[in-house]
Amino acid sequence: MAKDVIIACDFSGREEVLSFLDKFEGKKPFVKIGMELFYAEGPQIVRDIKARGHKIFLDLKLHDIPNTVKKSMSVLSSLDIDMCNVHAAGTSAMMQAALEGLTRSDGTRPLLIAVTQLTSTSEERMQSELLIGKSLEETVLHYAENTKLSGLDGIVCSPLEAEKVKERCGKDFLTITPGVRFADAKADDQVRITTPAKARELGSDYIVVGRPITAAADPVEAYERCLKEFLG
Repeated sequence: MAKDVIIACDFSGREEVLSFLDKFEGKKPFVKIGMELFYAEGPQIVRDIKARGHKIFLDLKLHDIPNTVKKSMSVLSSLDIDMCNVHAAGTSAMMQAALEGLTRSDGTRPLLIAVTQLTSTSEERMQSELLIGKSLEETVLHYAENTKLSGLDGIVCSPLEAEKVKERCGKDFLTITPGVRFADAKADDQVRITTPAKARELGSDYIVVGRPITAAADPVEAYERCLKEFLG
């Protein structure tokens, strides 16, 4: 199973993200387009970046009633994306509807993954604000099982949970892990974090890295360092 580093291109507009990608001469990193950029520029930014030869993870975290999510995924399936996601908290019915909507008439579709708990969420906040009485780890594992039973390809989780997700859901069940920082970097607003090398050791299939690359003095050097540490 191929592993890769996904750069979180959390920029505010087209010029900013294309200028950033211009730095990667001869390289075509896998990129994540999130809400900020997609809401600012719409579907055309996906087409523009895809035309440059990049793989794209469209990170919109759909979470609504099953029918709405199904119709929305049907729209997104017309874009040439490689991965997209929903919130596992939307229940199995919603995830199954998402899968149905995303699958094209020829049977092809992008990878579909589900968010378990955001890496900015601590166990204390999950229990006190979301009123989830289980531990954070058990909640993530339960959501992962629901996601697999719904037919999806994997989950978004902290690298710290990837190993146990693999144990419970199988080695082919994908773990896409944000919350990755270099050992000498600050945590920013992330709570459950680790390094690229540790994420590899714990079983992450893809790591999503934003500010440690995008805000680096030399983004290309930071990206290559991340690749080296994660791929070994």
